[in-house]
Amino acid sequence: MVEHALGDITGYRFRNADLLRQALTHRSFGVPHNERLEFLGDGVLNCVVAATLFEHFPQLPEGDLSRLRASLVNQQTLFEIAQHGGLGGQLLLGEGELKSGGAQRPSILADALEALIGAAFLDGGFAAAQAMVLHLFERQLRAADPQTIGKDAKTLLQEFLQARRIALPQYTVVATAGEAHEQNFRVECAIPELNIRTHGDGSSRRSAEQVAARQAYDLGNKT
Repeated sequence: MVEHALGDITGYRFRNADLLRQALTHRSFGVPHNERLEFLGDGVLNCVVAATLFEHFPQLPEGDLSRLRASLVNQQTLFEIAQHGGLGGQLLLGEGELKSGGAQRPSILADALEALIGAAFLDGGFAAAQAMVLHLFERQLRAADPQTIGKDAKTLLQEFLQARRIALPQYTVVATAGEAHEQNFRVECAIPELNIRTHGDGSSRRSAEQVAARQAYDLGNKT
């Protein structure tokens, strides 16, 4: 059941069930856990994204390529992808982490996604891990735009609305969860004139606002 669910999320079917289980195991649950796989996955992820951007933007200088990669490979993007795929429901967490909302904590979800990439590398080789990354980051890579380098989602959304003489969005914290030192925030971004309401989760109010703003920006570009 887990294999099928993860296959839908990642686009890859693991042959080694033990390797998959380790990738989904947080250290609070026991050993072997996924921290070493996360380290490996981070390296593979950066390599695949760098190679893809290098190929897609042949005229872009090194500095801009680095900044564009950083805008794609970061905890917030990994968290968004993992959350969208429902990865939190597949994680093996200790009782304390479960009670404190660990299944939706950005750092835990981002690390688990990288661990899955590392596990795919060990299970099926570089080609398998590369295919997984391209599947997971399909939308982000397709939307990668050198013109937006250095601009965060809230800035892009603000510029989009101002160009159309639409009032700026309203951001509202609608929920918080977790312990005081590891809270998870849910923020709503509302643009009444476009009938857009999006929600974002993050480890801080600002990061949650960025997620909601990105979704609103994407929706606004489709209207």
